Amino acid sequence: MTVGVLLMTHESVGQALVKAARHVLPKLPLRVATVEVPARADPDVTRTLTAKHARELDQGDGVLVLADLYGATPCNIGLSLSAAGVRLRCVSGLNLPMLLRVLNYADKPLDELAEIAASGGRGGIFIDHA
Repeated sequence: MTVGVLLMTHESVGQALVKAARHVLPKLPLRVATVEVPARADPDVTRTLTAKHARELDQGDGVLVLADLYGATPCNIGLSLSAAGVRLRCVSGLNLPMLLRVLNYADKPLDELAEIAASGGRGGIFIDHA
């Protein structure tokens, strides 16, 4: 069994990141789904649909929610899924290095994978010192 990964993002961000990840890893080692929240989406309707996706992703080891922006609607919906009975951890600040790091440690348990996601996201940030 493995952790499911749910990307909670604003429009077009999630699918673009999954497409880029498939460029690096043509066969993704974890089940990955995206929920891209439109600007005028009804949060209650989106939450209900997202809970369904999350339950489908959960194969018994939980769901890692990767959100693009802490405090924004996609992240808030992701965080609310635990009230819908989904065992999850949520990490915000989603970027491609974060997603790739998670996919490269597919055998790790949920709590450890959340830490790996955060580390991968931070580690992918570079400032040139020119």
